[in-house]
Formats: sequence, C-alpha cells, structure tokens
Amino acid sequence: MTIDTGYPILSAVVNVLLFILVSYPILGAFVWLIEVLFYRFLFNNKKLSFEKISEAEEPFVTIMVPAHNEEVVIEDTLEYLLNELNYHNYEVLVTDDGSTDQTPEILTRLQEKYPRLRVLRIEKNKGKAHAFNIGIGFAKGEYILSNDADTIPEADALWKYMNYFMTEADQNTAAVTGNMDVQNRSKIIEKAQTVEFSSIVGVIKRGQLGTLGTMYAYSGANTMYRKDALIDVGLFRQDRATEDISIAWDQQLNGWIPTFAPDIMFFMAVPNTLKMLYLQRKRWAKGGTEVWLTNMKNVLVHPIKYFEQLLLFADQTFSILWSLYYWVFLAFFVGTLLQSVFIGDYQRIFHMLALSFIFINFEMLAGFLQVAAALIIDDDGRKFKYLIFAPFYMLIYWMMNALTIATTFVPAVKTILGFGTGTWVSPTRVSISK
Repeated sequence: MTIDTGYPILSAVVNVLLFILVSYPILGAFVWLIEVLFYRFLFNNKKLSFEKISEAEEPFVTIMVPAHNEEVVIEDTLEYLLNELNYHNYEVLVTDDGSTDQTPEILTRLQEKYPRLRVLRIEKNKGKAHAFNIGIGFAKGEYILSNDADTIPEADALWKYMNYFMTEADQNTAAVTGNMDVQNRSKIIEKAQTVEFSSIVGVIKRGQLGTLGTMYAYSGANTMYRKDALIDVGLFRQDRATEDISIAWDQQLNGWIPTFAPDIMFFMAVPNTLKMLYLQRKRWAKGGTEVWLTNMKNVLVHPIKYFEQLLLFADQTFSILWSLYYWVFLAFFVGTLLQSVFIGDYQRIFHMLALSFIFINFEMLAGFLQVAAALIIDDDGRKFKYLIFAPFYMLIYWMMNALTIATTFVPAVKTILGFGTGTWVSPTRVSISK
C-alpha cells in the first residue's frame, strides 16, 4: 500500500513513515526474540548459583518503603517485610510522604510492635523521589532496597541481592533490579499483565543485558541500590514522573553498571481496571519521554562513549515516533474510509480492510512469538499457561502504550523546560489477602 499526495517529495516522506508504522512493531518483536537467544547462549555474566551468606557476614540493608495514602496495603506489606524475610541484618524505613488517610496511625501502631521499623513523616507531599532522597539521609544501610507499599519480595531476596555486590568484580555495580510478577490474578486484565511483565522483563531486560550489557530502566517497585552510587549521581531527580528510569540513566552515564536478576522474584499488586492501568501507564510513558529528552544531548554529542545508551536511545526514539505516527495514520485511515463509504467506493473499502487485516495478523504473529519465548524462559516456564491471554495483551496494551506516549509528550517537554513536579497521587491500591 502506498499513498499518493500529488507531491513527489511529500509522498516519499509519507510512505517512509508508513513503512516505519507497519514494520517497527514486527521488527522490534523479532529483535527482542533474538536478544533473548543472545542472553541465553552467549551472555557469560549470568549468576548461575547463589551463595548463602552467614548471619555474621550479612551487610546491613535498609528496606525503604515510600508511602502516600497506603492504608489499604501498608500493614500487610510491612508485616511480611518484618517477619518473613530470610535475613537478619536489616531495617525497614518508611518515608510517609504527607499521607492524609489512616497510614500514619497504622505506622505508629506497627512501630510499637517492631523495633526495627522506623518511620519518617514528611508533612507535605512532594513525591516519591523526594521521599527517597530524604530517606537516604537517615538510612543506616550501605545498601538500600526500594520496595513499593504494595510489593513483596521473595523470602530469600535480600541475601540473593547481596550476591551481586560481594565480589571484587561487583564494585561498580550500582543497582540490581529483580524480576517482577503479579500478586493478583483473578481478573483477565490482571492475568494479561502477567504476560506483559514476562514480555518486558523476560525478554527486553534480558536482551538489553545480554547484547549491550546495560538496561533502559530499573523496576521501581523492587531494586537494590548501592547507597554510594545514588549519592554519586546526586540522588533521584525530584521533578520526574518515573524515578526508576531516570536514576538508571544517570548512573549508567556516570560509569556505574546496572544488573538484572531474573532469579530474584518480587510480587506486586497490579491495576485491575482499564482506568487504573491507563493512569499508571501515563506516568510510565511520561517518565520515559522525560529521560529521552534529558539525555538526548549527551548521547548524540558523545555517541562512541555512550554507544550502548545510543542504541537504547534509538529504540526509544522509534517507539515515540511510532506512537505519534500511529494516531496520525489512524486518523487518515478512518477519514479515507469514511470518504469511501460516502462516495460508494466499496472496492477501496475492501482493499483497505484487507490490508489492515494482513497488517494486524503480522503484528499478532510477531508479538505472539515474542510473548511465547518470554513465558518459556521466564521463571522456568511456570507462566506458560498464561499464553492464552497474549492476544488481549497485544491488542489492548500496544494501543494503550501508543495513546499514553502521544498524550504525555507535551507534558514531558514542559517538565524538561522546568515546569514539572514529582508530587504523586497515590493509585487506587488493590487489597490482597495473603
């Protein structure tokens, strides 16, 4: 299918953009699939086993839980963190960022019960990154595990994380991010996110690490940071929508090394309505575009020095452009289709619908292969049963990602120009009985 605008140069540009629109998702899926094979067979720095650390040798860890209006989940999370972890030398530090619900009362009651629980009360809500930065000043640990209020790590997570920091070769390791999974799986939308997390974590993070030795983002819900590496880059940027993406780039461009630990599982409560999911993805999309804009100059001016980041930057560029192209061409497609209906050009209508059907099926096939590979490799294939939900994931989530990138592009630009804020509105939490 080609588009003739009547102007040769404009037609060439439009058709190149159309080719990108059609090919990028398909090529992207196959590239991610190839990257997984690289990680599986060629990447030599995988940790194949974990060494249990004796209690006397355990480094002190601060588990930091930023909280804003978390009354639904905070007690269950803290009870787990304070009672269920197979580690001894740690504290739990909650930074209460101006909560106005029952969160402060719950924290006060739990402090009386658990001596290793500490609470910092920040009177005015200034955002997750600000709460982290304040907390780092009070944290006793040399290593800080960020842990969202609706997230629980596996019981062995702390000593497994420490395995990535203990040797001489690990001295430049800035952070280790775990492998996310879903706690709540009762609804189709929740099961679909199990597929998505395997696709994002199982394929993309493994692929980036296996081919480039770097990663685009940490998992903000559960990542172990070296405190010195946080201080070295000036802590978290407080005016960004996603502190985890931003800090990952700041550390890598400053010479620190990120690591992904697929064998360290953590479980988070995911959105269970499309509205909640959309609001979450808007924040993720805005944060990604902010990082793209923030680091554009460094990466383009020093392409050799930051070659690995340049490739990540190029992929993000195509992702942003594709999202913008998608809505432009969708409007053009719908307009042309309506015009054809109005004038009775049914042959053209059939032709357009047939090409659209072929395009969607090619994308579905590529995405299906990507998701299938992810579910096989992630968590020893235990999530393969969720492959049935892959079509839902590919149809709904791709479109939502394109929508959120397009709708947050201008707000992201405003943030970079100095009009951004990290103040958060707590998402609607999902209560999960344990």
